[in-house]
Amino acid sequence: MCECLCGNEGGRKLQVHNGKIVEKQAFPSPSPYINVFKVTYYSNGLKVKGLLAEPKKDGQYEGFLYLRGGIKNVGQVRVGRIVQFASEGFVVMAPFYRGNQGGEGNEDFAGDDRVDAFSAFQLLTTHQKVKQDRIHVFGFSRGGVMALMTGIEFPETRSVVSWGGVSDMFLTYEERVDLRRMMKRVIGGTPTKYPERYEWRTPLFKLERLKAPILLIHGEKDHNVSIEHSYRLEKCAKEHTLPVETWYYSEFTHYFPPKENRRIVERLCDWMKRQ
Repeated sequence: MCECLCGNEGGRKLQVHNGKIVEKQAFPSPSPYINVFKVTYYSNGLKVKGLLAEPKKDGQYEGFLYLRGGIKNVGQVRVGRIVQFASEGFVVMAPFYRGNQGGEGNEDFAGDDRVDAFSAFQLLTTHQKVKQDRIHVFGFSRGGVMALMTGIEFPETRSVVSWGGVSDMFLTYEERVDLRRMMKRVIGGTPTKYPERYEWRTPLFKLERLKAPILLIHGEKDHNVSIEHSYRLEKCAKEHTLPVETWYYSEFTHYFPPKENRRIVERLCDWMKRQ
C-alpha cells in the first residue's frame, strides 16, 4: 500500500505544516497486533523519513516519540524496538532524521536536524489514535539530547526518558576521541573554536524551560555515553527543581541484556503512563 499526498505535478512548492505526512507505506511488522508504516513527513520543507507503529485495535493511545542514537548508518531505527514499545499500548513515531533512508537534507548531530524530532512530535499530535496532551519523548544515546530539546520545545510533553543518553556535547567531544573527526566535520570545528555551537547542542543550558518529568536510565559501565552525562543532567534538573527519577545499573554497559531490557521497557512504559 502506498498513500501519496505529495504536491502537484506542476512543481509548485506547497506550504505545509511540519509533521504532515506526505507518503505512507505499509512496512512488515513482526507482531500480528501492531501495524507498521514507513512514512515521509515534512520538516522545515524537507521530506524526512521515519517509522510509525500503532496498535491495530481501535481506540485512543498515548503517543511515544522514539529518538534514535548514532548518526547515519550507526544506530538506525530497528522495527523490532519500536514494535516493542507499541505493544505496551503506544502509537510510536521514530524519525530516521534528515538525509537517512532516502530522506532529504543532511543529518547534523543535534543541530538543525532537531526539527525532524519536533516535526515528528507534531505528527503525533494530529494522529487520530493519539490522546491529546499524552505524548511522551524517549531518547537513546545521542537521542537523549534530541529528547530533551523536544521536551523543551513542547511544554505539553508528558514525560521525557533518556536511556544511556547524551546531555552534554562538550563532554561527548572530550570523551569520545573516536567521534572527534565526525563532530568537527558536522559541527564545523572544536568546542574550543566554536563553543557557541556546542552550547546550542547542549540542552543543559536551557533545561529550566522543560516542564515534563524526567526519567534517566543508565549503565554505570557505559563507555559509549558515560554515566557522567546522566549525573550532570540529574544535577541540573534538581537545581531547577524539575522532577527527575534515576535508574542507574552498576553492572550494565551501553547495551543491556535482552531479559533486563524487556523488563525495563515494561517498567518505563508504566512510569510514562503514570505521569
